[in-house]
Amino acid sequence: MGFDLTNFSSIDMGNGHDEFKDAQNGIPNSLWETYSAFANTDGGEIILGIAEEKSTGNLNVTGVGSPERIKKVFWDTINNPTKVSNNILCDSDFNEFTLDDGKTIFIIHVPSARIELKPVYINNDMLRGTYKRNHEGDYHCTKEEVSAMLRDAYPTSYDLKVIERFKLEDLNADTIRTYRRYHEIYKPNHPWNKLDNEEYLMMIGAAGISDDDTIHPTLAGLLLFSDANRIMTICNGYFLDYRENLDPEHTRWTDRIQSESGEWSGNVFDFFLSTSRKLVQDFKVPFQLKDMQRVENTPLHDAAREALVNCLANADYFGIGGVVIIKNTDSIEYKNPGSIRVGRKQMMQGGVSDPRNKNIMKMFNLIGYGEKAGSGFPCIIDTCLSYGFAMPTIEENSELGRTSVTVWVRSKSDTGDAFLNS
Repeated sequence: MGFDLTNFSSIDMGNGHDEFKDAQNGIPNSLWETYSAFANTDGGEIILGIAEEKSTGNLNVTGVGSPERIKKVFWDTINNPTKVSNNILCDSDFNEFTLDDGKTIFIIHVPSARIELKPVYINNDMLRGTYKRNHEGDYHCTKEEVSAMLRDAYPTSYDLKVIERFKLEDLNADTIRTYRRYHEIYKPNHPWNKLDNEEYLMMIGAAGISDDDTIHPTLAGLLLFSDANRIMTICNGYFLDYRENLDPEHTRWTDRIQSESGEWSGNVFDFFLSTSRKLVQDFKVPFQLKDMQRVENTPLHDAAREALVNCLANADYFGIGGVVIIKNTDSIEYKNPGSIRVGRKQMMQGGVSDPRNKNIMKMFNLIGYGEKAGSGFPCIIDTCLSYGFAMPTIEENSELGRTSVTVWVRSKSDTGDAFLNS
């Protein structure tokens, strides 16, 4: 029979977020793989009672055999922890439709699971039973992908984890000194300014007490204040890379900073300082005085630095590919390992702050950088649009586990450098 799927507004066809299953003879085992995949990625719809011909993509409405029995088996199974690790559905997510010819189909809405519930896996096997959705298929997650989900599900921010392998003496004294100077300039009367280094690092979350009551760096302290060679013994994929591509005649880059060069510490804070200066050094600053001193910052300066802080605070430093910042003639690209914890839509809207490395974000906040109210990215959007630039873009690559944000720094109608110094 002919059946128009557009009658069902809950189905969003052709985007990989819907999966059709033949259920004439009961629930197919592949349903649970798809449930896990949808739960661990962006969610989707499972439609029982419609078979899809893999060779042609044509859909055939077969209906569900024994609807009441299948419904009972479904709810019994999804609530069985030896089969499914977490039931994230409620009654309203399971919808039954009876067609004109008497056939029944079920449309099951699977939301994306909350971070603290991931990974959602099946068959009581986290390593082999965790799936993800790529395009229109369900794929086993790798051990590294499962580990990334577990880090994100950590009951407190994972960067507060105490790293007992290192002592405070393994942190870079020059970097700590520079950070403290920035803090004192931003908050000259802050009570922590009077503390010695050990107490100060404890207060800002760069150090913590281990089970044996000794003080060690936290992961956040190691990332911000240690040296790259030490950081890489904990975070195998750690890599920071800044590139400038400002000359179209150059096939590679015109300037570069990277953490493995051995010419500087290679830590996150020193990378932030060097990179943030280079990002904005070509931005024009209109003549403006405040308290008889020239204002050297513009909203565009703030937006570029805000995007950099967000990138560094949301990076999964155990992931692949490292943090890569690329400055082009018309845009700045911010690339980091790790998905968007609040989701792309929520990131665009703002209002919810959930950085992957909450303690790193806190340490940037203490010196006046970063936005803790969840309004950081909407402010970046507003700034770019106010200059006449194109809308910033966000891309997530679920296969590589990476996020890319592009901020445009040239007007759509500008053929010269109206907003950049020549």
